Order: sequence, then structure tokens, then C-alpha cells
Amino acid sequence: MPKRVDHEERRRQIAEALWRIASTRGIEGASLRDVAAEAGISLGRLQHYFTSKDEMLVFALGHIERLGEQRVLARIGELSGTPAPREVLREILTEMLPLDDDSRTGSLVQMAYFVRAVHDERLRRHAKDGIPALRALFAGLLRQAIERGEVGPDRDAEAEAMLLISLADGLTSFVLLEVHTPEDALRLIDHHLANLFGSGGRS
Repeated sequence: MPKRVDHEERRRQIAEALWRIASTRGIEGASLRDVAAEAGISLGRLQHYFTSKDEMLVFALGHIERLGEQRVLARIGELSGTPAPREVLREILTEMLPLDDDSRTGSLVQMAYFVRAVHDERLRRHAKDGIPALRALFAGLLRQAIERGEVGPDRDAEAEAMLLISLADGLTSFVLLEVHTPEDALRLIDHHLANLFGSGGRS
């Protein structure tokens, strides 16, 4: 019997071929034909799974996000006991930064996607959908920290959540441009968290 093709697995393989191209020569100049060649399949076969570059980018971005969520959960699972809000925030922020080859490639794909989304309303809606959920997660953790006395009661959890997201996004750009090293970016994350949580009056 012919081998049954796992269509979701094939789509992931195509997404990973796109990542490899993005990590070495960028994504804007890469065609569907380039990605098909990198994935070791014909253009016609690739178009069976993705009819356009934008559709492929949307899937690749979602796959990157799912992998990131899995890595965050693994990081948090390795912490001893019940992790404090500050520990959880640091693990998520660390995962958002391009600190190694895999996360750097993921960041490059995300940036390529966002550049296209600026000029495409359909893509922009997809890009914007993830921000409120991340902000709500961060704000929830910060409200817990305020209740525990670890962050000052005068802090606006929603505003601080967006500042953390913006800090991670800005540092990602600076690391990719080699303005900062990954180590510099982590130090700045820790510096900001120390200031934020230090306002609670106790460590």
C-alpha cells in the first residue's frame, strides 16, 4: 500500500523550509518555488498545501507561536514549586527574544510577516489578534504580583503589560541588528523586572 502522507506534518516541513531560507537570506525575495526546492518537493505539491506566500507565512507564524508556547511551558515546568509571577514573566520574555539560532529564525519570520501585514488588512488582523491575549496574560500575572505585595499597588497592570511586550519587541530588533548582544538583552529584561518588582517593597 502507498504510504499515507501526514498533511499537517508536510505543512510543518514546508514552514521549516521557509524558516531556513529566512535565516540565511531573508524572506522577501524567496518565492514559492524557492521554498519548494528547500523542502525537497515540487512547486505543484507545495501549492497543494499553500496557494500563496501569505498563506504559507500565516501558517509558519502560527507554528512558530505554538512551538514557543511549548518551550515556555517546558521552561516553567522546570522551575521548582509553584513559580512566582516574576519567574513566569521572565521565562516568557526570555522566549520572546532571539537568543539562539532557532529563536532568531523565528523572529526573522515574524518580522517578515509583520512587514507584509502593514500593507495587508487580512494579514494585519491576524497579527493583531495575538496581542490582546498576551497583554491579558501579562496583566494577570502582574495583578497577582500586586496582590502578593511584589509590585507596587500604584502600578497599572495593563499599561505595564504593554510596556513589557514593547520592551521585548524592541530588544528583539536590536539583537537582530546586532545593536545589542543576546546577553545584553537579557540583562535589560532583568533590569526592568528588578525595577518593576522592586517597587512592591519586598523581594
